[in-house]
Amino acid sequence: MSSQDIPEENLPAERAADEHAHAHGDVSVAANEKDPFADPGLPPHEHRIQDIDERAAKRSERTVALLFTLSMLATVGFIASFVTIPADRIVYIFPLGHISGLNFALGMTLGLALFCIGAGAVHWARTLMSDEEMADERHAIAAEPEVKAKVLADFKQGAKESALGRRKLIRNTMFGALTLFPLSGIVLLRDLGPLPEDKLRHTLWSKGKLLVNMNTDEPLRPSDVAVGSLTFAKPEGLEEHDHDFQTEIAKAALMIVRLQPENIKDKQELEWSHEGIVAYSKICTHVGCPISLYEQQTHHVLCPCHQSTFDLSDGARVIFGPAGHALPQLRIGVNDEGYLEAHGDFEEPVGPAFWERG
Repeated sequence: MSSQDIPEENLPAERAADEHAHAHGDVSVAANEKDPFADPGLPPHEHRIQDIDERAAKRSERTVALLFTLSMLATVGFIASFVTIPADRIVYIFPLGHISGLNFALGMTLGLALFCIGAGAVHWARTLMSDEEMADERHAIAAEPEVKAKVLADFKQGAKESALGRRKLIRNTMFGALTLFPLSGIVLLRDLGPLPEDKLRHTLWSKGKLLVNMNTDEPLRPSDVAVGSLTFAKPEGLEEHDHDFQTEIAKAALMIVRLQPENIKDKQELEWSHEGIVAYSKICTHVGCPISLYEQQTHHVLCPCHQSTFDLSDGARVIFGPAGHALPQLRIGVNDEGYLEAHGDFEEPVGPAFWERG
């Protein structure tokens, strides 16, 4: 507290000067006229109710403990919200309107956890810790051994006055709040990027799933695929209005070409085809561009992005360009109703740079 915060009539020097002036009948004689930079001193210490009433101190202790406990609950709520609330869930909250439910929950719980820790610490300091003012003279930066001993003694005295050892309820709840709160930051590390797990190794294709024409949205029959034609297909059940359509089609997009069986050089490719109809991933193994150019005479498909070229008559191996791997083939057949169907998923992951990532 500075001298500006103290009423002049409460300053010890002013009071002494006034009393002395009145006693001698000369009010013009004052101490501040003799030395305007004199230390005004400190006002008498006023005890708080918590200093003289243990019941009030207990109430303050329970208040601080409650704030620390609320911080712990808010941290648990933060983690629960992160785990249970979908990232794309939109909720209406007056007066904010339609906002992300996850962002709102994370912000509220994290803010409450921080606020309760701060409010608990402030309330603890204002009501239970020692509030006696002490004046300490400036000293040289290089502390003398005596000063170091004094600092250590002051620290021990402050620890004693904080009643941390005696107020076990505050101590335990504070440690609990400070221990749990960092978990919020650890949980946020999870949001740096989704864990791929084995999602890159699987697509929507599975045994018995029909091949659906991307243009007509109808299941394909062998008669729908002419020799020398290029048809694009998707798995049965995947619709454009699905929220994960782009994610799934980026792995499951298929191109279908019909060759003459005698023109197929690769033995496995012939076994996995049906009457010369072969199905390969449409996703280029270079940077993931969709392959869309087909040359009938050579049976080559070309990626328009960087001109990677694949030979569909020879296991879709790379014959030109920067792509490092052949296109994955999907094993297909015909069901009892005469529709083309998959006999399982791709045997190897689709898309670019998987081997470097995995």
